[in-house]
Amino acid sequence: MKPGWLDALLASFAVRPARRAEPVELAATTAVTRGYQPKVLLRPVNPVFIWLSLAGALAANLLPWGSSPLVPDFLAVALVFWNVQQPRRVGIGAAFVFGLLMDVHDGALFGEHALAYTLLSYGAISLHRRILWFTLPAQAVHVLPLLLLAQAAALLVRLWVGAAFPGWLYFAESVVGAALWPACSWLLLAPQRRPIDRDETRPI
Repeated sequence: MKPGWLDALLASFAVRPARRAEPVELAATTAVTRGYQPKVLLRPVNPVFIWLSLAGALAANLLPWGSSPLVPDFLAVALVFWNVQQPRRVGIGAAFVFGLLMDVHDGALFGEHALAYTLLSYGAISLHRRILWFTLPAQAVHVLPLLLLAQAAALLVRLWVGAAFPGWLYFAESVVGAALWPACSWLLLAPQRRPIDRDETRPI
């Protein structure tokens, strides 16, 4: 019969089951709870498509919509999208140039839209990793403050030079733009979801 101290010594060296499975399961459960979904495989983005989409958004802004606050700033939404998806291709410099083009078209104070789009681009690039973690509706919630910030910057410039306050309905433009974020994301990512060669035997 073994002494008691020998049994205790052997028990201390016994192999114990690993306990690392629980944190992994907890992390997976937390990810599902937060709404995280695996990303689909996307083709590399075509740079020509990026600039054509931005040019199309600029053309949409140039249409005679009138002064309705329910018409979003299509160019601002497109800039935020590409700043989030491709921050190395579309940066603050591109936002500044497009802002100058909008200033020339609107006849506004030179630099008004350039300042607004620059702030918008800086915020989108700074938060792009965090924004991509969420689903599209949650991304729209993150995009809304960025659009409001850009609008507020442009409004402050107008007020500084003596313009009248247009009313709180002025900010409805940003709300509509954020509401269009899921549709904008689906549309601009559509070319990347298309397979290169259609083949029924491909596993992906």
